[in-house]
Amino acid sequence: MTESVFATHEVFNQSPPFEDVDLFGADRPLVEAVALNQGSYAHVELEAFGRNWGSAHMADRGRLANEHSPRLKSFDAKGLRRDQVEFHPAYHELMSESFHAGIHNSTWDGRGRPAGGSAEVVRAAKFYMAAQVETGHLCPVTMTRASVAAIAAQPDLLAQVMPVLGTKRYDSAFAPWSEKRGMSIGMGMTEKQGGTDVRSNATRAIRDGDAYRIIGHKWFMSAPMCDAFLVLAQADEGLSCFFMPRFKPDGSVNDIQFQRLKDKLGNRSNASSEVEFAGAYAVPVGEPGRGIRTIIQMVQLTRQDCAIASAGLMRSGLAHALHHARHRSVFQKHLIDHSLMRSVLADMALQVEATVALVMRLCRAFDQAPHDHLEAAYMRLMTPAVKYWVCKSAPPLVYEAMECLGGNGYVEDGILARHYREAPVNAIWEGSGNVMCLDVLRAMSRESDAGTEVLQGLIQDTAGLTGGPAAASLVARAFLQADNERTARLAVETLAKLAAAAALNEVHPPHAELFARTRLAPEPATMYGAADLSADQARSLLARALPEM
Repeated sequence: MTESVFATHEVFNQSPPFEDVDLFGADRPLVEAVALNQGSYAHVELEAFGRNWGSAHMADRGRLANEHSPRLKSFDAKGLRRDQVEFHPAYHELMSESFHAGIHNSTWDGRGRPAGGSAEVVRAAKFYMAAQVETGHLCPVTMTRASVAAIAAQPDLLAQVMPVLGTKRYDSAFAPWSEKRGMSIGMGMTEKQGGTDVRSNATRAIRDGDAYRIIGHKWFMSAPMCDAFLVLAQADEGLSCFFMPRFKPDGSVNDIQFQRLKDKLGNRSNASSEVEFAGAYAVPVGEPGRGIRTIIQMVQLTRQDCAIASAGLMRSGLAHALHHARHRSVFQKHLIDHSLMRSVLADMALQVEATVALVMRLCRAFDQAPHDHLEAAYMRLMTPAVKYWVCKSAPPLVYEAMECLGGNGYVEDGILARHYREAPVNAIWEGSGNVMCLDVLRAMSRESDAGTEVLQGLIQDTAGLTGGPAAASLVARAFLQADNERTARLAVETLAKLAAAAALNEVHPPHAELFARTRLAPEPATMYGAADLSADQARSLLARALPEM
């Protein structure tokens, strides 16, 4: 009997796995944007981070954390409430690595004050690289970091929290936060009847001595495994912000009853919950009745991270597509050697390079805002604009990357299908597109002088770029017209692209001109690969995007 031979068992003409890569050193646009924004002192640290997170081991942790999604354990075997969320060990390893790198706290000093220097830029580079591997676990990481800005409105509470939150140790134990080596903080704002309109929240806060009892419901409670949450509830003075720990001061479990975990399109490794507060213990944060003003300090930072994470997803999509095209042969030559495919990839690389430059420029504004009024104005105006444009740009670019891989890009065995399911969440979370546009209009209205100064700076920085003056004129006219809400989306998108051109012009002027010519033109191309880039320009973009491996 002869041994059967199956020709299909011989696998060839497949690209090798994109792993064991230095996610920092292999990304010239990132390296240069970090250096330009005063983060070059951390080059060695970021290279070490990039090699670790670019390893095959970390890629596998990301896969496992998503294939084995969290499970809610509401009750124990005796029928007693547990209200705990169980995760695969890979999730905890991802959290531990992020905490060890300080992504959850490195922008603050030990007292919860801004760390200064270029802490925002360096942290953003780490966040951007981690997002390329596994984005879901970054939800509690970003909320923990951002919560400090809100808790700062209650100095006595901040002084208690920072010794635990300020460590670089991840502690997954279900125990009171004050007894742990490290802690995480989540957030609950959204209710069934209100969504974005949090002023319609019906959850009530009833005073009980120096604390409160919270009674009500949250339709979305982010990261229910956290050690504490910042929540909004109606007190006698109006909507107020509260710090709600998982355990009461006497050590008993707080009355936070999780109803279910949300069955989400993406973000599968991260738990999002629906919850009832059955008289849950909480303490006030900030001035009673000013809850939105208090928690918006946290939201500003989470919006920043939405943009950074979306940029990371775009970068990962580009890198996987480019790597594949350099190894896959079609019609007797590599995909990358076909001019049409090269045009698509180069156009994608241009978009990603401008996005990275813009995100790092925004982070520089966060670093400098405490001591520079113009940078503070840039931060307030551009955060919603950058979130709007970057987060909405991610899904189509990741889709294009999937198409570059063909059927291999569409199956769940690879990372791009997960990226594609992940990509929409950042545009939806922490304020959808229309909310971001309204926030830009509100910033221009409240701080018209500072906003005008920021816009004038962008005009000056893009004056020599094709389409720059026309784009700036469009933005200025749109903001000044009486019914500016009607055309707000066009104005905000143009503002973001103008700022991206200005940021890229600082990092790499030749590509800034390409970006301006192809994105700020009166009728820009809408599909990747439709921009007219020369062969030399395409080669320059792709060489910077990823060295050949």
